[in-house]
Amino acid sequence: MYHAISRKSVVRVPPDRLGEGYEEVVSQLARNQIEGRLDNEGNMIVMIYDVALDGNGRVVHGDGGVFQSISYEALLFSPAVQEVVDAHVVDVIEFGAFLRFGPFDGLLHISQIMDDKLDVDEGGKRIVGKETKRDLKVGDKVRARIISVSLNEKSPKDSRIGLTTRQPGLGKFEWIEEDRSKKSKKGEVVA
Repeated sequence: MYHAISRKSVVRVPPDRLGEGYEEVVSQLARNQIEGRLDNEGNMIVMIYDVALDGNGRVVHGDGGVFQSISYEALLFSPAVQEVVDAHVVDVIEFGAFLRFGPFDGLLHISQIMDDKLDVDEGGKRIVGKETKRDLKVGDKVRARIISVSLNEKSPKDSRIGLTTRQPGLGKFEWIEEDRSKKSKKGEVVA
């Protein structure tokens, strides 16, 4: 889930950058220092904006840099168990598919794709159901539910997120539409 917050921080401006446009340098250094990392609550800081200087910078004896207090707005993303996400397939491997949603990739294990026996075509980057003939390939858009989250604070890109599409209303967008069409033809109420 995405959300925006206001925060404060301190940025060190090295001495060799002091001759440049100070506010621009502080904004750039703040983005480099803060974006793409996890905060203390396990949220990925996707981007910061509206960086403002808070007062004058401070010089510490023995350090030629300036420590500048700032306030900023941040866009955060925090994957939550049971959350439904729209994603796209970025890779197909022997044991499932990797789906990208927001700044994260999650694993859709082969056992969590559909109620069918599956064949994996790693060369063709696709997974095919033996009975249904439904296929999942790189580039497909998918709706999935997050079933497990293990975030890696040191390297957020290496976080492990488990996904499933085995529940009603989940799966490749075409499958969802096919299922809705079948239900409406049977006269069932479609949500």
